[in-house]
Amino acid sequence: MSLGNSLFNARKKSGLSQEEAAEKLGISRQTISKWELDETLPDICQSKKLSVLYHVTLDELIDFDIEVKEIEEMIGKTSAEVQNKADWTKIWAKKYPILASCQQEVDTGAYTGQLKERLERLRREYGYGREDSFLVLKDILARIFTETSE
Repeated sequence: MSLGNSLFNARKKSGLSQEEAAEKLGISRQTISKWELDETLPDICQSKKLSVLYHVTLDELIDFDIEVKEIEEMIGKTSAEVQNKADWTKIWAKKYPILASCQQEVDTGAYTGQLKERLERLRREYGYGREDSFLVLKDILARIFTETSE
């Protein structure tokens, strides 16, 4: 995505018109338009002001993805009670059908013991709680997946 698209999406997400953003920054609406159309680029000082105005970091502003931002906000607003009610396997199986069938196809018990051992080791060696140990193990598996798919 171009910087212009990122600026446009961040501004829209903030609920500001080009005129409102320009007024708050002390510049013309045309300048905002040119940035959003990739005709010109804001300098670093203006970029910082934009990030403050749009409530995002400079990194987020450069690579603003409206869908990712909405997912992050939705997760942040979801209470632990609601998260516990969700059938995450069923939800993720809509995107990854293997999750719906693997329970019947794979002898998960063959892996359970080793994974429980690793979780317990994380808890014991680092003092992590149950959920934190799970998240660390998930992160380790994700790294392995990323490294082997390159």
